[in-house]
Amino acid sequence: MPIVLPHHDGSPLYVSQAVPRQVSLGEVVRLRVRVPQGWGPASRVWVRSVQDGEPRYDAAIRLGTAAGWDWWEAAMLVANPVAKYRFLLEVAEMHDAGASASTPAGSTVGRSYWHLNAQGLFRRDVSDAADFRLTAFAPAPDWLHKGTMYQVFPDRFARSEQAGNHPTPDWAVACSWDTPVVGTGEQASRQFYGGDLPGITRKLDHLQELGVDVLYLTPFFPARSNHRYDASTFDSVDPLLGGDQALVDLVEAAHARGIKVMGDLTANHSGDAHEWFVKALADPGSEEAGYYYFSADHSSYESWWGVPSLPKFNWSSEALRRRFVTDEDSVVARWLKPPFSLDGWRIDVGNMTGRLGSVDLNHEVARIIADRVREVNPNAALLAESTSDASPDVTGGHWQGAMTYSSLTRPLWSWFAKDAPNVNFFGSPQAGPNRITAEDFLATHLDLAAGFSWGVRQNNMNALDTHDTARAATVMIDGGPEAAAFMTYCLPGVPVVFAGDEFGLEGFNGEDSRTPMPWNGSHRMRKDLRPLHANLGRLRKELPALTEGGVRWLHAEGDAVVFVREMAESAVLVFVARDTAEVVLDNTVLSDGQLEALFAQPLHRSGKVAWAPVEASGVEGVCLHSEGVAAGIWALPGTLVPS
Repeated sequence: MPIVLPHHDGSPLYVSQAVPRQVSLGEVVRLRVRVPQGWGPASRVWVRSVQDGEPRYDAAIRLGTAAGWDWWEAAMLVANPVAKYRFLLEVAEMHDAGASASTPAGSTVGRSYWHLNAQGLFRRDVSDAADFRLTAFAPAPDWLHKGTMYQVFPDRFARSEQAGNHPTPDWAVACSWDTPVVGTGEQASRQFYGGDLPGITRKLDHLQELGVDVLYLTPFFPARSNHRYDASTFDSVDPLLGGDQALVDLVEAAHARGIKVMGDLTANHSGDAHEWFVKALADPGSEEAGYYYFSADHSSYESWWGVPSLPKFNWSSEALRRRFVTDEDSVVARWLKPPFSLDGWRIDVGNMTGRLGSVDLNHEVARIIADRVREVNPNAALLAESTSDASPDVTGGHWQGAMTYSSLTRPLWSWFAKDAPNVNFFGSPQAGPNRITAEDFLATHLDLAAGFSWGVRQNNMNALDTHDTARAATVMIDGGPEAAAFMTYCLPGVPVVFAGDEFGLEGFNGEDSRTPMPWNGSHRMRKDLRPLHANLGRLRKELPALTEGGVRWLHAEGDAVVFVREMAESAVLVFVARDTAEVVLDNTVLSDGQLEALFAQPLHRSGKVAWAPVEASGVEGVCLHSEGVAAGIWALPGTLVPS
């Protein structure tokens, strides 16, 4: 059955403000909500906002009706930097049967009240935690939410001709490009394949062909591991990767192709071979000793998850703040300036940065980093890793979006899961993903996305997998990664392709997934998905609704979901199925013109998708049918709004 319920999502279709994508403190915005006539109709509507901690109700006016939906609008003052709101809908319950003199047919016999927030519709009061949000913060650069991101783990992407000139470092185990990756044990971080930055530069045409707009590099600083999250200095590029000039050349070549480049920075820790830590360990009285957490006798120190090679920063140190963030040539600032000219940072374990026991400086540290980034380059992006529920830490006031797995990646894995008991399911003790229905997928997605403002949702990284996870091809049923990609590209957020996804690479955990790229068609290549990613990337550029439109779910049952990204000017419908399924859509959820557009060929599809007219109970509609795992995308006319 179609999902025919009142709707609002915070997108421009429903929020009218003075400056697009930017709200000012003290501004009065106009908020719209649409209510299907067959559901209510609503007799009265209010917007309930929280202003200075106190709820306030402002009555909405009915704008009119379009395509079977009543549209209501209310004004709301943005009184606080994070302005929370929901809608309260009154529905009059009519007496339809058993009429009497006292209660004639059609008379009102009672009223019910419904709360609509970012998690859904409730016939009861609910916590403010899932209220919609408008934020009076500077918006992220447009290129971020419009882009398609490609993640590269430099050691495993491509070797240049000069890579062979570097001797194998003492910490490393030299590997040929075809050496099998070790996914566990001490050797996992020591296998050295010799990929470098000139190798990435040489392959930028590959990224262009995939439609990539943003290249995200995992760390490029010198270190004593292949992942380089244990930096030994932040002042230079690892010579094994080609040194400083190699980064300059890569960024210049990427920019010439219209590709932004983001770096990866560990604000939570350094490596134990870092020059700061070496001095701190040797001299308890040094300035650098204050950068870390040492015991009273200086015999032990705090580290990330107790891993001694990753000593944790103490952000109470003003000297650390200057050296890492605020100085003219600080770590944060240096690489955003010429000649390197990075376009932003992804902050590693942003959720843990500045936190230790009773000490919680997380938001304070995030703020000073964000202020410095915007001071150096107002058009730079700042994202933070937060592997669980990221919404309390990612308001848009500092981190502009999150690399998070909870709201999309994990539920996608569970919906498309095959029997994969040996897969590391994001560090949990369960034996692989817990297979769920479409209903549970949508409930999980809405639950864990509800705490983000619309702007942050658009900036969050939508990943099927990353360098820290198993590969989707190992987790999902056959055809699952292809169908799931339709969702990472088409739902609000920034689609992320981890290098090798386009070749169907496999891996049971993060380390096992860091497979060297099969450029020569090696046995590692499972499927050539380059056309899929190229087409989805192209559609994101061609269809404004995929980057600017709201999102409305039309169906989520068992093996199939349907959603529409919608604007007044245009819309896009996406159908995804994990097995053979049929979905009937009618004029309760789409306008007649939109239904008619579904008879055309989809713009792109994966698997076997069919569509046909259908009539039930005198109502005409469209039946979308999948045979096995499949997905399709259709262009639709825009959503009708009362004039």
